[in-house]
Amino acid sequence: MSIYVCGATVQGIPHIGHVRSGLNFDVLRRWLMLAGYDVLLVRNVTDIDDKVLTKAEAAGRPWWEWAARFERAFEDAYDKLGCLPPSVTPRATGHITQMVELMQRLIDRGHAYAADGDVYFSVTSYPDYGQLSGQRLSEMQQGESAATGKRDPRDFTLWKAAKPGEPSWPTPWGPGRPGWHLECSAMATYYLGPRFDIHGGGADLVFPHHENEAAQSNAAGDGFAEYWLHNAWVTMSGEKMSKSLGNTVGIPVMLERVRAPELRYYLVSAHYRSNLEYSEEALGEAAKAYQRIEAFVRKATDATDEQSADEAALVATQSWVEFAAAMDDDLNVPRALAVVHNLVRAGNQLLAEDSSAEGRSALVEHVALVRRMLASLGLDPLATEWDTAAGSTEDRAVGVLGELVQQLLVERQNARAARDFASADAIRDRLLTVGIAVEDGPDGPTWTVKDSN
Repeated sequence: MSIYVCGATVQGIPHIGHVRSGLNFDVLRRWLMLAGYDVLLVRNVTDIDDKVLTKAEAAGRPWWEWAARFERAFEDAYDKLGCLPPSVTPRATGHITQMVELMQRLIDRGHAYAADGDVYFSVTSYPDYGQLSGQRLSEMQQGESAATGKRDPRDFTLWKAAKPGEPSWPTPWGPGRPGWHLECSAMATYYLGPRFDIHGGGADLVFPHHENEAAQSNAAGDGFAEYWLHNAWVTMSGEKMSKSLGNTVGIPVMLERVRAPELRYYLVSAHYRSNLEYSEEALGEAAKAYQRIEAFVRKATDATDEQSADEAALVATQSWVEFAAAMDDDLNVPRALAVVHNLVRAGNQLLAEDSSAEGRSALVEHVALVRRMLASLGLDPLATEWDTAAGSTEDRAVGVLGELVQQLLVERQNARAARDFASADAIRDRLLTVGIAVEDGPDGPTWTVKDSN
């Protein structure tokens, strides 16, 4: 099973809108692996782009250093949130040769042309253009700046001619750098072949990015993706979470508010095709829901002395059948989690009321089922990746402290919203007296434990 996922354009700190895609496709990968598939997953890094160059220049840093810094930040976020590492993580700048070859194939077939060092894809040369996104050619705009060399304003850029001060690579049409759409087609087919199973990414990529990927790849003679999957946005007040709107919530900030498995639970608990409206209250409820599951798993595991369940018997249970049916139904995680919570409630009742041998046997089955289900979502509390996040007494104490502090910060935010600044200041001062400093920033308030020195 082969999957290509459009990864990050590494221009800044990752926020929860960025990582939702990685988490959703991590769940898909885990479910396919549980079903017995050997999954090859490619998640690229766009390390050369207008935004990367602009932000690096504004910061007075080399573009490659800027890209590498935030590539590490994204990888750290994926790791902390329990994503399995991709089979390969290709960078755009490492695949210029493949891009040049793809452009030459398109030019030879009459679907692309060079003009003053730029190379463009001719949209009207490809009759099926717009098929993926449903765009009408007469109403379409690429969102690119005007270019004098285009034969048609709807044509899109494959290669950008070199500009003073920008990085460039040699090609038969002159030095320059790749266009965004070209990168993914070249990397996907290099690693997965001319035809592969699934192409994934955010819903905002359907047009123009994925439409242009499909067009240029098919026009070059590649079958490309059999299926396309698109995850919806994380929103705030109905708006897509994005840096340009200033409504982002960075991963480092989020992990000061809740533990990593709690944040993962929150981000995967909605259907991947549904928008997830961010709020502190929703995040808090998700954290509590995960804590209830975690508490049951730990108590039941202790009570059953690590007795093992029959794997074949587990998958024959009605609960597993219902869970699997939900996951097979376009990854219906909300419905699957409802099965988990029903099992947890029944398991807690067994813990409280039934100490018989039959009750212990039923409890073994309950906890084994819950853990198997959670493992497919990357949420098993006893899994190795969560040892430090949720395992030790000290770490759990930090999680409790974080929840208490976060409740006070929510009260403070409500007070500020009501212009009751005296109460807001009083909460800040109370926290400061016990060694917790609060700092307000664009991503909301953050807190740190002050150094006793």
